[in-house]
Parts: sequence; C-alpha cells; structure tokens
Amino acid sequence: TKVIFHLSSLGYLGYTSGLSLLCMVFFLIVVIIKKFQIPCPLPVPDTGNETMHMFNITPHSDNTTTDDDTCKPKYFVFNSQTVYAVPILTFAFMCHSIILPMYEELKDRSRRKMQNVANVSFLAMFIMYLLTALFGYLTFNIHVGPELLHTYSNYYKYDILLLVVRLAVLAAVTLSVPVLLFPIRTSVGHLLFPGKDFSWIRHIIITLTLLAGTNILVILVPSIRDIFGIIGASAAAMLIFILPSAFYIKLVKKESMKSMQKIRAMMFLILGFVVMIGCMTLIIYDWIVNAMKDEGH
Repeated sequence: TKVIFHLSSLGYLGYTSGLSLLCMVFFLIVVIIKKFQIPCPLPVPDTGNETMHMFNITPHSDNTTTDDDTCKPKYFVFNSQTVYAVPILTFAFMCHSIILPMYEELKDRSRRKMQNVANVSFLAMFIMYLLTALFGYLTFNIHVGPELLHTYSNYYKYDILLLVVRLAVLAAVTLSVPVLLFPIRTSVGHLLFPGKDFSWIRHIIITLTLLAGTNILVILVPSIRDIFGIIGASAAAMLIFILPSAFYIKLVKKESMKSMQKIRAMMFLILGFVVMIGCMTLIIYDWIVNAMKDEGH
C-alpha cells in the first residue's frame, strides 16, 4: 500500500511487472506439464486424506472414473456457461487504461514504436491465454471448472508444485494492482477535481476508496467469472468494439460513409452493441436462473 501511495510514475513498476509476467509464465509451464502427468480418466477427487499424502499414496486406477467420454475433448460445447466466453475474452485484452501512461514512459516515443510495443504485447498474451486454456481443458475435459486452479485443487489438494503455482499467481495479481490503480486513480482525480493542484490528502483518499471498493467486491462476489463476464460484456465491449468504431466514423472526415473502411467500422460498431446487449442479457438471465435453483433447494 505504501508503494501505491507514493507512486508517481509507471517507470518504477517495470521490475514488478516483469516479475508478475514471470509468475504467469511459470503458471503456463506447470499447466502444460500437468497435462502429461494427470491421468485420464481422472482420479477420485481429493478428499483431504492427510494419511495418504503423508506416505505419498496415490489413488488406484480402480477408483478412477470409467466414462469414456471424459477423455474425449469436445470441439464445441454450448450450455448456460457458454455466454461467458466472449465477455471474458474481451476483458482479457482490455488494457486501454494503461496505454497512455505507457506511451509517456517510452524513450524516443512515437506512434510506430508504441504500435510495435502493443503488437508484441498482444501477441505474447494471446499465445499465453491460448496455451493455458487449451492445455487446461485437455487436462480435465468435461470436468474443467470455472477457475482452473480450483479444478486442480479438487484432485490434487496437497501437490507442492500446484501450491507454488497458486502463490505465483497470487504474487502476479498483487503486483498488477499498482499498474492498474495508477491510471484509474489519475482518471478519477481529473474527473472529480478538474484543474485542481496535486494534493496528498486527496491522492490517499482516492487510493483508499478504490482499494476498499475492490476488496469489498472480491469478498461479496462468489465467482470471479461473474466479474469478468459483466465487465467484459459492458466496459470491454465499449472500449474494444463500440468506441473505436464510433470515433473513427465521427472523426475521419475524408472518407465517405460508403467507403469500405466506414462500412467495416459500422459493422464493428453494430457487432459491439450485439455483444454488449446480448451477453449482458444472457448473463443476468443465468444469474436469475441459478438464484431460483438455489432457492428451490
């Protein structure tokens, strides 16, 4: 918290961001390794029998599931959870808030250099997301849960390597907080107090309010999937689909509305509204259905 309070430049976060990235690379490597170590059919879910783990006893193959379909990955699955796929993907690539601060930190900055940085970053993240999702799904197939680390814990609660991975992911998330908080705090300050000189009291109050709100949200929301889903369907859809298309249509005057670029921008704009309205409607509907099921039990 002390680091966050005194942070005035993103340049100081280069080392922590690099360490955070290394933690996520370690997570990816372990996911790939576990794909070839965990048998299929899966063993019986770990019940926390400390005696078995004390003597390093693994479940016998007779206790494994016998359904042949559990080892056959499905290329497409459509159910009530499918609606979260697109919002989570859009949320994963929503890094717009730190683009301008990153641009200010570049040496000999230019649009072309910033574009190269963005291209490399997006490509690296896409490969990491793709490999993690692919090998995570191939490991558990139909038994994969909303949160991959929790799925591992259901079967290997005392696996040392998986415990280290959970600590690494925790460290990565913790180290990412200052990077994300920096532009949010700056934006809130400019919106609420435009033209005001810098004040440490206001600076600290905004920081504490944002951190408290984040902690309350984490405590109250039962699944991080819900957060990713609703933000991905609303804010991410606006930032990735709707606003860029609208700005292009409005600001680029030299092209007519019948030009191919403007037509593509209009199609992208319509797609953004379809994603936002459709996904948010289905997510809220899924919440209502699940709440009714819980009340029924």
